[in-house]
Amino acid sequence: MQDLAGDPDPIEIGPRLSDQLELHGISRRGFIQFALGLTAAMGLPFGMAGRVLAAIEETQGRPAVIWLHFQECTGCTESLLRATHPTVESLILDLISLDYSETLLAAAGRQAEQALAESIARNQRRFILVVEGSVPMRDGGIYCKVARKTPQQMLHEIAPQAAAVVAIGSCASWGGVQSAAPNPTEAVGIPEAFAREGITRADGAALPVITLPGCPASPYNLLSTVLYYLTLQKLPALDAKGRPLFAYGRLIHDHCERRPHFDAGRFAEQFGDEGHRQGWCLYKLGCKGPETHANCPAIEFGDVGGNTWPVGIGHPCFGCTEQGVGFHKALHEQAEVESVAPPALFPDVFAEHPGGATLASAALAGAIGGGALVYAVGAGQRLRAAEAAEAARSSAVDQPKTESEPR
Repeated sequence: MQDLAGDPDPIEIGPRLSDQLELHGISRRGFIQFALGLTAAMGLPFGMAGRVLAAIEETQGRPAVIWLHFQECTGCTESLLRATHPTVESLILDLISLDYSETLLAAAGRQAEQALAESIARNQRRFILVVEGSVPMRDGGIYCKVARKTPQQMLHEIAPQAAAVVAIGSCASWGGVQSAAPNPTEAVGIPEAFAREGITRADGAALPVITLPGCPASPYNLLSTVLYYLTLQKLPALDAKGRPLFAYGRLIHDHCERRPHFDAGRFAEQFGDEGHRQGWCLYKLGCKGPETHANCPAIEFGDVGGNTWPVGIGHPCFGCTEQGVGFHKALHEQAEVESVAPPALFPDVFAEHPGGATLASAALAGAIGGGALVYAVGAGQRLRAAEAAEAARSSAVDQPKTESEPR
C-alpha cells in the first residue's frame, strides 16, 4: 500500500458538497445509501461509512485532476459521463477539480495549453494525473500527438509533478486493443511506458501508478479510488499489476451468477441452444471469467437494471481487464481456470440410463465421484483378475477325484 499522507501543503478546498445536494436532486437518504454502497465496494469495514460520508460532504477543497488522452476511443470518459445513475458524473466532478481534459475542456488551442500549464504550476505534487489511452513506443511516439507533442514528451513534462497517476481503462493499463497483434505502433500501458522512459517523480522517487483496466473502465472504480484517497489520505492496496484490490482482488468466476451451472456441469454449447436460453454457464463458448479479475458481477454496469454486464445478458466475458487475455486470446478460446479445473468429461444433464452399468461406466462414475480415473480402471482390472482366479480355484476344488484301478 502506498501512502501519500506525507505530501506537503494540504489542498485547500472550496464549497462543501453537502450544501449542494438539493441542487443535484439527491435526497439525504439516497446519498447515505450511495455512500454506504461505496464503503462496501472499497472493502472498508462498515464503521468507516461515517468517514466516507465526511470525505464527500465536509471536504473543503477538491484535488486538481489533469486528464490526458492518448491512443484510445474515449470510451472511459463516455462511460463516466453517460452513466444513467444521476449521481455518478455529478459527484465525481464535484469531488475533483478537472482542470484539463481534451474531451471536456471548453477552451481550445493556446488557451487549453495555458490552462494545463497554470494547473501544473499551481498544484505541484498535489494534482492527480489521469491517463486514458496507450502510449505508442515505435518511432518515438509520432503516431499520437497533442499540441505537437508525443505522449512521451507530455509524460516527461507532466508526470513528475503529479502526486499520483491513474491509468484508466485497459489501453492505459496495459495497452488494450492497440497492443493486439501485430501491434503496429508498439502500444504499451502507462506502467511500462514509465519504466521504459525512466519517468519518476521530480525528486527521483518512484511515481505511484494505479491501473483501472476495463473496456471501458467502470466509473464506480474511479469514484471509489478517489473517495478512498480523500477518506484515508493514501492510495488503496494494490495488486502486482497496480490494480486496487477492492475492485480487482477476485476472479469474475467467483461471483458470477452462472457459477452454480459451472459447478454442476451445465454448459451452453452454442449460442441460442437450450442451455444458452436457460442461462447456463458460458465457459465452453469462450468465457474468460475464470482467469479475469474484476468486480463486474458485483457492481454490474450502466445502472440500467439487473444483469447488465456481458455475461448477464448472455455473452461470454472476453477478459478486457486482464493483461494477456483481452484482445489477445481468441473469443472462442476456453479460459485457463485458476480456482478449479472442470473435469474433461461431464455426463449429459438429461442423459438416459438404460440397462446396468458396465465395467467402463462404473470406473468413469467412480472418477467423476471423486476417485481418479486411472485408479478406477486399475481397480476394475484387478477385481476382474481376482474374480477369474477365484473361479479357477473353485473349479479345481469342485472337480471329482478319480482313483486309478489296479491292473
